[in-house]
Amino acid sequence: MLETIANIFQYILDLGPSVFVPIIMLTIGLVARMKFKDAFSAALIFGVAFAGINLVVDFMLDNITPAAQAFAKNTGINLTAVDGGWTTGASITWAWRYSFIAFPITIIINLIMLILNWTKTLNVDMWNVWGKAFAAVMVTYISGNIYLAFIVVAIQVVVELKVGDLWAKEIEELTGIPGVTLPHHMTLIACLLYPIDKLMDKIPIFNKQMDVAALKEKIGIFSENHVMGFIVGTILGLIGGYTIAEALILGVNAAAALTLFPMVSKLFMQALSPISDAISEFMKSKFKDRELYIGLDWPILAGSNEIWVLAILLIPFELLFAVILPGNEVLPFAGLINLSIIVAAYLLGRGNILRMLGYGIITTPVFLYIGTYFSPYITRLAQDTGAINVSEGTMLGWATIENGEFKFAFANAMAGHWWGILLAVVWIGLFIIFYRGRSKEDAKRYAETD
Repeated sequence: MLETIANIFQYILDLGPSVFVPIIMLTIGLVARMKFKDAFSAALIFGVAFAGINLVVDFMLDNITPAAQAFAKNTGINLTAVDGGWTTGASITWAWRYSFIAFPITIIINLIMLILNWTKTLNVDMWNVWGKAFAAVMVTYISGNIYLAFIVVAIQVVVELKVGDLWAKEIEELTGIPGVTLPHHMTLIACLLYPIDKLMDKIPIFNKQMDVAALKEKIGIFSENHVMGFIVGTILGLIGGYTIAEALILGVNAAAALTLFPMVSKLFMQALSPISDAISEFMKSKFKDRELYIGLDWPILAGSNEIWVLAILLIPFELLFAVILPGNEVLPFAGLINLSIIVAAYLLGRGNILRMLGYGIITTPVFLYIGTYFSPYITRLAQDTGAINVSEGTMLGWATIENGEFKFAFANAMAGHWWGILLAVVWIGLFIIFYRGRSKEDAKRYAETD
C-alpha cells in the first residue's frame, strides 16, 4: 500500500513543476468558479512562465558557475566534501522511501490552518515538499527517531505558512504581482537576520534607497540591466582566469539573462491575476473579510535584478570563506549561486542591495559550517538510497543548504542534546520576534501607502 502511494506521488513529481503546478492552478481556478477556458489559459501561461524562468535561470547558472569554478581551480582549493547543490539534495531525498509522507502532513496542516483562520496562505508549491522530507531524513539520522522527524516536518509546515502570510505585501510591492506569496523554507533565515536588520536601521548608509531603480538615477546607464550584467559577468570571467574573449562572451550572456528575467516574469502576473481575482471573489462569498494568498516557488521573484546582482557579488566571498575558515570541508560548487540567502535577503531588505550584501556576507560562514556538519549525513543518504555513488575518501555536501540552521537546531534537539534544545528554543523565539516585529512594521508601512 505504502509503495503504491509512493509511486503515485513519484509519478506526479516526474511531471516537473512546470506541468503539475499548472494542473493545481487549473483545479483551484475551477473550484473558484472560473470558466474552464479562462482557468485553462491562465494555468497554461503560468506553466509557460515557470518553464521560461527555469530556462533563463539555467542559462545564467550554466554561464556563471563555470567561471566561479575556474577561479576555485586556479587558486588550488582542495576540500573533501563535494557540493552537489539543491538539485542533488532533491534527487537523493526523493529516493528515500518515506519522503512521500511529507505530502499529507503538508496538505492536512495547511487545510486545518485555513479552516481555523490561522493562515491566509494556500501553499500549492508541492515540488518543494522535498525540502521538508530532507529535514525528516536529517532528523532521523541524527536522532534515530523517524516519528520525531515528522514532528519537525509539521513544525516546519506551520512556520512556512506563517512566513508566507508575512511576505505577501512585500512581494506585491516589489514585483507588482498581487495575491501570491512565498512560503518557502529558504526564507526562514530572515528570522535570524532580523536583529541585524534592526541594527542596520540605526546606520544611515543602510537606510538610503539602494535598489536597481535608485542606482539608475545615480549612475545612469551603468545600472541598466544589460549593462550591469555585462560588467559584472565580464569581471567575473577575468577573475576566473578566462581569456578576454571568453570573459566578454560571459559578459554578454550575463547581460542577456538580466535582460530576459523581467520580461519572462511578467508572464506570472498575466497568469496569476485572473486566478487571484477569482479566488478573492470566491473567498468573499464564503468567508467575509478573508484574504487568501497563493503560495508559490521562488521563481516568481526571479525577474528582480537585485537578486542576480547579489548572487554574483557573493561568489568571491563564498570562495574566500571556503578557503580561510578553519574546519570547513565543503567547497561551493553546484550550489555556488546561493539562493538560500539571496531570496530571503531580497524580501527582508525590500530590495536594498547594500543591506542584502551585508546579510549575505554575514551568513556565508554559517552556510559553510552547516554544510560541513551535514555532509556525512548527506553522504549516508546517497549511500543508503543508492541514488549517487560517492567516491572513497570524499563526501557529498551542500554548501548553501536551505534552512540549515533550523535543521541543525531541531535535529539535535530531537536527539536530546541540551544545546540542541536550547538552539531550537532560541530559533522559535527569534521567529516570534521577527514575525511580530515585521507584522507591525508592515501594518504601519502599508497603512500609509493604501
